[in-house]
Amino acid sequence: MAIKSILVPFDDSAASRAALDTAYMVAQSQAAHIEIFHVRADSKESIPLLGEGFSGAMIEEMIEAADQESGERSSRAQRYYEEFCKANDVAAVETGPASGAASVWWREEVGREDQLVALRGRRTDLIVVGRPAAAMDQSAFMTLHAAIFETARPVLLTPAAKPDSIGRKIAIAWNGSMQAARAVSSALPFLTQADDVHIAAIETERSEMRFRGHELGDHLAWHGVETEGVEPIAKGKNVGEALLEMCAANGIDLSIHFIHRGVA
Repeated sequence: MAIKSILVPFDDSAASRAALDTAYMVAQSQAAHIEIFHVRADSKESIPLLGEGFSGAMIEEMIEAADQESGERSSRAQRYYEEFCKANDVAAVETGPASGAASVWWREEVGREDQLVALRGRRTDLIVVGRPAAAMDQSAFMTLHAAIFETARPVLLTPAAKPDSIGRKIAIAWNGSMQAARAVSSALPFLTQADDVHIAAIETERSEMRFRGHELGDHLAWHGVETEGVEPIAKGKNVGEALLEMCAANGIDLSIHFIHRGVA
């Protein structure tokens, strides 16, 4: 199944701009529609109305200041969206792709971003989220968490800046679990267009009886995906470091991971 709808939570931060740029690269290759989703904070919920020590006038002043800041952020975000459409000559279409080409639409709602992304994300093919900066506020991490764990949809976590390419050389982190299988299935639109696909077979106590890496390669071959062999990651080795080394050695521009709350 091709990717036809992409959701990008957007707040005009550098991370969300990189996410939009990356999402557009995907949309061009898949003739997909991007919904740029801006959530405007509800100032009445964002202000700690503790009562004690705050007069009515002080609370009203805090709400007014929060409204102004939220409005300015929304204006900046929408202005960037308009500049993005103009710079890329991309059609703004509310309901779907325009004539088989990439298209975009701006949607704005009021509330908590993580809650609204969790709901809206369930009605899209892919969610593209900018990588949270270390100093980013907690709401960005809550939105990423909601996208990963509360939508049942694949999430593309983008780098800090727009990559030169995406999906040409892919690495799959595989341990035979159902979470890994779901990740591979969700990534088929990328895998079928890739030039090179590498498999990292992660060996754990619970993965020994699961499909081996070469069996995943056999399965992917039915979809026209040729793999470049299997690189085993032995038990006891730091999986993250091993995956990063493999990606660097092979010029990987997209890594497919599985994330779950349990133990692999």
